[in-house]
Amino acid sequence: MWTSPWIVLAAAAVEAVVGYPDALHRRVPHPVVWIGGLISSLERALNRPNWSDLKRRSAGVATLLTIVLVSGLSGWLLTRLGGPILVVVAGSLGLAQRSLHQHVAAVLGPLQSGDVEGARDAVSMIVGRDVERLEAGGVAAAAIESLAESFNDGVVAPVFWFVVAGLPGLFIYKAVNTADSLVGHREPRWRAFGWASARFDDLLNLAPARLAGALIVMAGSRGWSVMVRGAPKHASPNAGWPEAAMAGALGVRLGGEAWYDGERSDRPVFGDGPEVETKDLPRALRVYLTACGLLWLLLACGGLAWPH
Repeated sequence: MWTSPWIVLAAAAVEAVVGYPDALHRRVPHPVVWIGGLISSLERALNRPNWSDLKRRSAGVATLLTIVLVSGLSGWLLTRLGGPILVVVAGSLGLAQRSLHQHVAAVLGPLQSGDVEGARDAVSMIVGRDVERLEAGGVAAAAIESLAESFNDGVVAPVFWFVVAGLPGLFIYKAVNTADSLVGHREPRWRAFGWASARFDDLLNLAPARLAGALIVMAGSRGWSVMVRGAPKHASPNAGWPEAAMAGALGVRLGGEAWYDGERSDRPVFGDGPEVETKDLPRALRVYLTACGLLWLLLACGGLAWPH
């Protein structure tokens, strides 16, 4: 099967240079859109409000098994039918280094020009909180928190499962992570149906989230103690690792109060430094790029050690 750290590194390089151009996306939606459409269709068909929680949870398990089978089989077929070039190109579609940087950098421009309203619009594309309540520092903090968490979900975890299990592993991870973002919520509508997807996503992210946190700390040359102390405070077993690591790497405070759909959420606070300011966002982007470079270095070292 065409998989090795060198193949994954090549896919990462392709994605970093090319990404998924908007012109192409308008004609052929990104594969994540396809799997998202399948998940939404299954949710509408199987998540019946008049069913018991047990029946809805069983339907959620069936949905999870379906998307795992479809995505894993797709990865297997592409690997069997194509050569290494097809695997590299297909693998690049599961990574988000370039798009993540672009989305966060889109927040920085308006902030630096004093356009807080424009910055709110830009950050609303990558966070789910009520952005109209945010001033400049809050917008920067929201962007940094999203950057840290998405470094795992969009970069480290896909790379990890691509190395471990080839295209099938990468595609399964992306499908499960998409399912978690769509149905893995605690609200009554999704609590039972999305339970399986949320728990499986937690499992798949256990190792990558800790690796992502370590890479951020190494990229910032500080923050180990902040990460180790702060990560367990998060309600998620994984999300706190890269976020606490970024707080430590930058020497700022992240987390704390946030508003979602008009309701206040008192999140844990990571770090004991000052509150985030606009000037911290370009620092966070530099840490992110350095962490991506360290991940590439790990892949190169893995390629040298890979059995031939």
